[in-house]
Amino acid sequence: MTDQILLTGRSALPSEVTGLQAYLPDTARGDGVAVLVIDRPERRNAVTLAMWRALPNVLRGLAEHPGVRALLLTGAERTFSAGADIVELSEVYGDSATADAYHAQNVAAEQALAAFPHPTLAVVHGSCVGGGCQLAVACDLRFGAENARFGITPAKLGVVYPAVPTTRLARLVGPARAKYLLFSGELVSARRAELFGLLEEVHPADQLDTRALEFAQLLARRSPQTIGAAKAALEADDPAAALAEWEHRSRRTPDVREGLAAFLERREPRF
Repeated sequence: MTDQILLTGRSALPSEVTGLQAYLPDTARGDGVAVLVIDRPERRNAVTLAMWRALPNVLRGLAEHPGVRALLLTGAERTFSAGADIVELSEVYGDSATADAYHAQNVAAEQALAAFPHPTLAVVHGSCVGGGCQLAVACDLRFGAENARFGITPAKLGVVYPAVPTTRLARLVGPARAKYLLFSGELVSARRAELFGLLEEVHPADQLDTRALEFAQLLARRSPQTIGAAKAALEADDPAAALAEWEHRSRRTPDVREGLAAFLERREPRF
């Protein structure tokens, strides 16, 4: 299991597949934070095809739960994920149609995470490699431990990295640094990952989970209207069009009135 700081007070949803475990917000505190754990520590949390296939449904279930306002993604036993299961991948590449189907599932899982309607934060201990790094990059934000290591390694395997994660990585870190990571397949330290823009914050390993949880709880208290609109605009090819409906909706819904009233009354808003 991952560090109990993230899981205390949370109930687990029934797991669709071995290797993924979702936890609902702490109802006693009403903190609004769900936790999704990549939970296959015997293989350093390597991601299987079954896990890629199940991930969209798991995320859908969390998104539809009325108490969820933010999502933490992490790995069990102080490792985020070593990436795709290479033993399985070697079998997948025995047939071109099977390989095509595998990558389609892989990209669909990434897209489902990127499209999650609430803020997502990857909490990265240890290795964050290959498909694990792909999932971290698909989150809105990434906090890492000082001992975390990041790498995207298809060049070591001869695998062509799909277009969706390639362009998402380039948008995050810039084309030259994306090339550095993709061409070399080398692992970079947490501090260098922060310099690249792969991490927003770096903390000692024993402080990371507390900081990530506190930040997620803060996000859960912010306006879902504002956050949803920002996510839509930043992911869209046409930000103005993506924001239009959000802007119209904001004139009719109570978030702005509540936010202004709370500011004037010097209290925390209740969105």
